[in-house]
Amino acid sequence: MDLQGQNGLDNTFRESWRNRGVVAWVVAGTLISFYTLLYFGGDLGLNDVPALNFDVWAQAIGLPSRWHLYGLLYTVGVVGGGVYYLRKHGNSRYNKYRIAVNVAVQVLLAFTLPLVMALFGQGSYYFSYLWPLAWYDFHPGHLASIPAAVAVWTLGGALVLAPLMAYRYGKRWYCSWVCGCGGLANTFGDPWRHLTATSTKSWKFEKVAVHTVMFIAIGSTFALFLDAFAGDRLPAFHRIVDGGQWWSVKRLYGYVVGSILAGVIGTGLYPLLGPRVWCRNFCPMAALLGLQQKLGRFQITVKPDMCISCGNCTTYCEMGIDVRSYAQSNESFTRSACVGCGMCAHVCPRGVLRLENLTRKRNQGDKARQGLPVVNL
Repeated sequence: MDLQGQNGLDNTFRESWRNRGVVAWVVAGTLISFYTLLYFGGDLGLNDVPALNFDVWAQAIGLPSRWHLYGLLYTVGVVGGGVYYLRKHGNSRYNKYRIAVNVAVQVLLAFTLPLVMALFGQGSYYFSYLWPLAWYDFHPGHLASIPAAVAVWTLGGALVLAPLMAYRYGKRWYCSWVCGCGGLANTFGDPWRHLTATSTKSWKFEKVAVHTVMFIAIGSTFALFLDAFAGDRLPAFHRIVDGGQWWSVKRLYGYVVGSILAGVIGTGLYPLLGPRVWCRNFCPMAALLGLQQKLGRFQITVKPDMCISCGNCTTYCEMGIDVRSYAQSNESFTRSACVGCGMCAHVCPRGVLRLENLTRKRNQGDKARQGLPVVNL
């Protein structure tokens, strides 16, 4: 069993904390409370209580702000989750490299470097987050406030590196190897990957929701960019976009997308809905890279007439893709949602599935449009 890479699968549905039991609900409630306090503690008047003020806790251990304390806790979650993951699935070389990169990126680029920059009065910059995930990065004021080399990385990483890498390797290079959100999902969130919905209804919701947020992120960026150059001549437009009111575009996007969808819901619901709620349904970066992936070389290939319909691939797909229906139909495929975690290939007892970068792609449509069977588990 260990040689096939399936160790740990047999007890997945027997543990209450991994199967929406009482413990899972307690963990979810704790995570939701933490994120609510982190993002909205000031608005709720809770920061007046020292024990509930994360800035006080941060300063007590020598960190500049609550966000660096959050970064520390986030890093502990990724490192601890990475150890947990590799103990179960570390017999796969792909998993070893992928999780090692996740941990290294989080420790170095998403925690240590921003902390050092803050300590030297340079502000904090998170090099592992790119636009449109870091949607405010393209604001002219932001670009002018950071070092020139960092500004070049901001623009080049989002507009040049990301599309080229997505074409060559699919969105997995970012969503499953580099992104901090994906890193936490890969590691800390792994125990709940089997809870991701695979129904057609959830797939339809995903398509509408994730692309809606993507267009909102792009439109908001354009509005902020325009406001930076014409806001003084258009005061009404400036009030709507960046006027400081809670309903302005800038603050409303931060509240709804950056805080509620990415934090309170996206991470807080790990134990109930799986670890990729944010990535699958709301992340604008995932949506944009997914469109680029469909035009690129990445696909999951299926060895014909070898699937035994065990369902492991679908059960453990953290993006809710019904992989089994493709394998049953001998159909290699590319799905814009796929983050290339490789778990479907890892848990397959017959080696039916393989992640590949092809020089020539077959024309693939979605299984539902081709009339292929959709298995809802």
